[in-house]
Amino acid sequence: MENLKEEIAATAARMVVEEGLEYGAAKRRAIKQMGLPLRAALPDNDLVEDAVREYIDLFCADTQPAELLALRRLAMEWMERLERFHPHVGGAVWHGTATRLSDIYLQLFCEDSKSTEIKLIDMGVRFETASVVGFRGEIVDALSLQARSVDLGVHVGVHLLIYDLDDLRGALRPDAKGRKPRGDLAALRKLLHDAGT
Repeated sequence: MENLKEEIAATAARMVVEEGLEYGAAKRRAIKQMGLPLRAALPDNDLVEDAVREYIDLFCADTQPAELLALRRLAMEWMERLERFHPHVGGAVWHGTATRLSDIYLQLFCEDSKSTEIKLIDMGVRFETASVVGFRGEIVDALSLQARSVDLGVHVGVHLLIYDLDDLRGALRPDAKGRKPRGDLAALRKLLHDAGT
């Protein structure tokens, strides 16, 4: 059973890196591609992340670090623009597995959820709204926009997930691997500084 989960994770990892799929979509597509039943036991996200890191080390070691750096710079730019909303970066950009096909996920912690929309309108930024599952399983508003990465020469999806300010208290608890699941602007600046930029 564990070997099968590792195979699914490896197949999903290739899709994450080469196609920019999110983990859930990649796992579902992997079982379909492998001809497995839809109810097959799926690997957890930690196993998929480990497989993504292995895939990057094998096939993208020469390009991924620069792509990650460019995405972190773009994330920092948007976090600075939205600093009053206590932005935190998460996902592949925070954990270091992002490639040029990865989107940026910022979690904003606001007293008034509509204030972020008003800020984007004032900035002249076009965005789409949706509802997504938040980090505690609750439904949260998401504002999605396209931002140009000068370093990569492409537009990158930036997704702003809107939380109540009170949610910030539980947002920084370490994950199963003992890592912070997201980082604020100071933490991202430190990552960039440590990378020599």
